[in-house]
Amino acid sequence: MNQESYAPEDALGADGDTDADAEATRRDAGEAESSRASRSWWDRNADDYQNEHGAFLGDDRFVWGPEGLDEEQAALLGPAASLAGKDVLEIGAGAAQCSRWLAARGARPVALDLSHRQLQHALRIGDGVPLVEADAGRLPFRDASFDLACSAYGAVPFVADPVNVMREVHRVLRPGGRWVFSVTHPVRWAFPDEPGPEGLSVAASYFDRTPYVEQDEHGEAVYVEHHRTIGDRVRDVVAGGFRLVDLVEPEWPAWNSQEWGGWSPLRGGLIPGTAIFVCERD
Repeated sequence: MNQESYAPEDALGADGDTDADAEATRRDAGEAESSRASRSWWDRNADDYQNEHGAFLGDDRFVWGPEGLDEEQAALLGPAASLAGKDVLEIGAGAAQCSRWLAARGARPVALDLSHRQLQHALRIGDGVPLVEADAGRLPFRDASFDLACSAYGAVPFVADPVNVMREVHRVLRPGGRWVFSVTHPVRWAFPDEPGPEGLSVAASYFDRTPYVEQDEHGEAVYVEHHRTIGDRVRDVVAGGFRLVDLVEPEWPAWNSQEWGGWSPLRGGLIPGTAIFVCERD
């Protein structure tokens, strides 16, 4: 994953394309710069993202990653029958597809996203789910407001201080609450972000935590993604006050023939693409 071969894998993966005039590099990027870049990137790219991937995501489907693992079958938040009446926070909700799935099962979801344009797509698809525009590191909710929290490739890969996000989620969850989030599998950062055979050879150190940054001609970041190893992610969860109860690595199913950025049937059959952390608040 060096700067010549790696391209971003955003929330459920953009398409591995950098902005036309952006320079791809590896350098430090702090919390404020990362947040600002994410907001502007998603506001610029939300239309293309929803146009290209909306059919796969559906209007009211809960998909954990490009492999197509569906919450309907996975039940990582709990059995579908147990969701009725639960207050659920979706972080990095995009167009709120997961929140609509939750609402259809009787839950009371709130869809939060940093991008105003993504939330406009949520309104376009259908109202009825409360929408909140806010940063995951500063959740605008009272303590113990929710029973469950979830994030399908939202927020966590893009923040400079993931422990702060964990602590914020811990704060707004009630005792016994569950927090489930998916991210690009950390091992992918050692490989070029390519769907074909060229994406199967190690190109960088798995242990290099230097963020991937796309920057404009003034050196300002327009896209930032942060790498954490599996061990780092586990420690982040624990430092945030959670107990890790499961780590799910979805296998690529035979029915899924799509390529999505660096995800593909070829790579998916050989190396993991997604890691899902299932956490509980004691």
